[in-house]
Formats: sequence, structure tokens, C-alpha cells
Amino acid sequence: MSNLPALISDFSSITLDEMDGVKLMSRTDTKFAFNANKLPLLLKKLIPFYRVLTIDGKLIHEYKSLYYDTDDRKFYIDHHNQRVNRNKIRFREYVGSGLTFLEIKLKNNKKRTIKKRMKVDAITRELSEEHKKYIKKIIGKNLEVNAKQWINFSRITLVHKTQKERLTIDINLTFENDKISGDLKQIVIAEVKQEKMSRSSDFMKIAKEMYILPIRLSKYCMSTLHLNPDIKQNRFKEKLLFINKLKQA
Repeated sequence: MSNLPALISDFSSITLDEMDGVKLMSRTDTKFAFNANKLPLLLKKLIPFYRVLTIDGKLIHEYKSLYYDTDDRKFYIDHHNQRVNRNKIRFREYVGSGLTFLEIKLKNNKKRTIKKRMKVDAITRELSEEHKKYIKKIIGKNLEVNAKQWINFSRITLVHKTQKERLTIDINLTFENDKISGDLKQIVIAEVKQEKMSRSSDFMKIAKEMYILPIRLSKYCMSTLHLNPDIKQNRFKEKLLFINKLKQA
């Protein structure tokens, strides 16, 4: 993966300001996971269709996230049980741009992802009264949540040249809590973000050609499983088998 910057440099670039039109805070998401050995060829095939986000000359950007949940892991269990209208709460630092947000994601019953966020100065383990009020405002009720785990990764962000579509490609995924750590560095997680789901996406066509298939996958849930092996997981067993198979590809 050390030659990634050279591979990505062949893309035409797009700035953060130019990306305003494709923020897609309300969107459909389609995720894909594959072994990192497929990434160089995939990027080469994507060059004619996408531009790459460039910030201060950097094409790969670091993301640091601290996720919150209730003591009984409501957000994880809601996802495991396939409940609709489920939430996730996190702080996320966009290292390259110097921005940090408290973010709340809702997956609604129409399979849309809606993200709300407030700008903050820095990630903090303890939520302030302002943070708690914002969470209550967005979720609609008081929830006692606390910091559960860090999830960090590097991201390549591509924007389609003609369609309202963003493609994120996440690599070097690591996670940790106060006791243990883990990683999924052999795996790439890509996500197509669109206003309305369309299979006409050039990434989806190329992925299909390369036998890269869509999979519903949550970084939070997968890292929770690794960090808490005794947690309820029966509905995720198939995904865990898939991930383990990818690691060995």
C-alpha cells in the first residue's frame, strides 16, 4: 500500500469547497468490502470517472472517531437486531482539514442515512451539557451514553465527475478501547453515497467486474465484536466469516 499516493495522483483533484454540492447529509449508502490487494487495479479503473479530494496537497486523509453507546449497548443491539430508525453517536476529527464534529447518524425506515452534526473544538471523552442537549434535540430523548471505543482509519474520497455521488475508500482501519486493540488492515471498506440509490454508478459497475460485492457492514459493529467477543453476535456471524475469508484472500 506504500505506492498508493502515486496511484491516486493520476486522478484529477477536487477541493473541499468544491465538494459542498455533494455533502449528501441525507443519502443512501452502499458498502463494499474487499482485500487490499485489489485496490491498485480498482483505483486505476476509476480514474476516468472520479476526482479525488485534495487538502493541502494530501490525497489520503486521517480520520479519528470516538464512539458512544449506552451501558447496555443500545446502538449496537439495535443494529444487530436490524431495528429501523436506529442511531449512532460519535465525535469525529477530520485531521487533514482541522475540523472536529459531534455527529449523530440516523438510519431510518426508508434505508436512508441522515447525518446531523455540530462543530466542536476537540474530541472529549466526557460529554458537556451542550453536547447532551444537542443529542437530545436530534434523537428526541435523554440517553445516558459514554465513550466506548476509538475507530481510526485513512480515507480516499472520490467525487464523480458528472453524477451527484461520493465514493469513500477506507484503509488501515484500527480500533481500541481501554483494554485491548485490533485492526482490519488487510481489508478495504468502500462506500458509495448517493441521493437515491442507483446501480448506474461507475464504481458499482467496475466493482461487479472485479467480483467486489456489496455488503451491509458497520465499522462500529465489527469493531465492537472484536473488542467484546462475548457480546450478542448471532446475526453477524455470516459477516464475520466473510471478513475472515477476505483477510485470508
